[in-house]
Order: sequence, then C-alpha cells, then structure tokens
Amino acid sequence: MRDSYGRDITYLRLSVTELCNLRCLYCMPEDGVCKKRHEEMLTEDEMIRAVEAAASLGVTKLRITGGEPLVKKNLLSICRRAAAVDGIKELCITTNGTRLAEMAVPLRKAGVSRVNISLDTLDEEKYAYITRHGSLSQALNGLHAALSAGFNQVKINTVLIGGFNDTEIRRLAELTLQYPLDVRFIELMPMPGGGDFGESAYIPCSAVLEALPEAVPRPSNDGVAKLYRLPNAKGDVGMISPVSAHFCGSCNRIRLTADGKLKPCLHSAQELPIKGMNLEEMTEQFKRAIGAKPVRHAELSSHSRSLAGRGMNTIGG
Repeated sequence: MRDSYGRDITYLRLSVTELCNLRCLYCMPEDGVCKKRHEEMLTEDEMIRAVEAAASLGVTKLRITGGEPLVKKNLLSICRRAAAVDGIKELCITTNGTRLAEMAVPLRKAGVSRVNISLDTLDEEKYAYITRHGSLSQALNGLHAALSAGFNQVKINTVLIGGFNDTEIRRLAELTLQYPLDVRFIELMPMPGGGDFGESAYIPCSAVLEALPEAVPRPSNDGVAKLYRLPNAKGDVGMISPVSAHFCGSCNRIRLTADGKLKPCLHSAQELPIKGMNLEEMTEQFKRAIGAKPVRHAELSSHSRSLAGRGMNTIGG
C-alpha cells in the first residue's frame, strides 16, 4: 500500500514487549519501565492478526523488536506463526544478543531469517556502563551463536556516541574482516527518556568515513543505510543518519507497539490503537496509519528532542 506521498509501505516493525534485561542509557530509565497490566498488552493472537492485516496491504518484511524480544516467553510461537503468514517473505529480529547463545538455533528453526544484534562497544567496562549492568561476554557469545545458526544475515547495530565509542569505530568495523557480518553505525537519536548525553555525543555518521578512509562505497540494498566495505572484508559497514541526513523520503515502514498502538512515524506522538479489533477493523486501522504518515519528521538535534511521545523501549527499537 502506498502512503499519501507515494511511498510503498512494505515493512512492519512489531514490538512484542516493553521489557528488557538491560538498561541502556539511551533507551531505558535506570529502574526500568512500569510494567503494564497483561490486559493492556497485545495478545499473541492479536499480534498475528495484525501481521495478517499488514500483509494483506502489501507488507512483506516483518521485524520483531522490543524491549528485548528474547525475554518474551512465547516468542518462538510468535515467530513460527508470523513466518507462516501469507505474504510475509522475510522475518527478522533485533536483540541485544545476551540470550542468543541458547536461542539462536530455535529462532532459526522458527523461521527467523535475519538477526540484528545491538552492540555499542567491545570494551567490557564500557559495555557494563552503557547497559548499566550487562555482560559483554554474554553478548559476544550470542553473536557467535548467531553466526553458527545459519541465519541469512547477521548485523551488528552500533549507536554512535561521541566521547563514548567514537574511538572504537575502526575496531568495530574490522569485525567485518573477521566474520561474515555487517556492522551498522546509527546516529544517536534524542529520544524521550533517553538520557542527557550532551551536545558532543551527537556526532554524524561522517565520522565513520573519517575513521575508515579506505572504505569504498557499495550498492544500496533498498534499506536506509549507506553502505561501504573495507578491503578484503566479508561484510559491509553501514551508516544510518536519522539526525544529520534524514531518510524520510524513502521510509517504507510502519510500527506497532507492544501495547497495540500503530505509529505512522517513529518521531511523532500520533498513535492509532488496534487492540481488541478483529481482522477487518485492524486492516482499516492500518490503512489509516499508513495514510497518516508525515512527509518527514521534525528536526532532531541535541537541542530538539524527538516528538515520539514515549521512550524507545516502549516503541520498538
């Protein structure tokens, strides 16, 4: 289905939980989130019904997000059922990787084809700091498990933060020399509840090319990342620039939160509820949400926070 500006909406990001086993500084408050009542959240059947509604309108790619989706007890069932929905050609998941050591193979068997792992540093102390209590070794064990599980693609997502991990750009990018994976650097977004990092933290993705002058451009794969590759690398280095160079003109996605709200745009407070609806009602609500997508989001900078209306962990990373 096309939105009001002629963009084909083919990608649904479905958050299955607001909960997470980490407390990353840019994503969650230190004491976590206020756990909502069970009846406030989408049921598994409602999630699958929403995927069916989206697929009927032309959505072919589904990404499962959170919170941290791997803490969801019925995640494998959700994945199996979602992968079987007519029209869904690609099922992906984004995770912090800390539970992938035991979950990678079951996820692959459940129909997940691609996995993105959030990893902002390769330094143990810095990892514990940015996640507030996480273990880098757990995340790296999860990464190796994902590489061994037979996914079509494994990506690392790194939030680029000035004064924190900008000195690790080369070290992270060179993972593509060692392993068949992609590393994507994503500009820090000033989200509600995402902490106050200070102006110097918001550095553009051009810093990646400055650190990797030998990287050569690669053809786009229809995603939002600008792709480059190091000589003799096994995967690409990508740059996603929602702050310095928005990509709204090619946005092909719609988001559904774990509590049943469709968000036409990540950086808008507009939300359309679908909880409690039947398939026909959900389909109509998807049509309204797609029709409500704005031409672009408002300015984002260290001085202009996102108008999303809620934190990233309650939207879906």
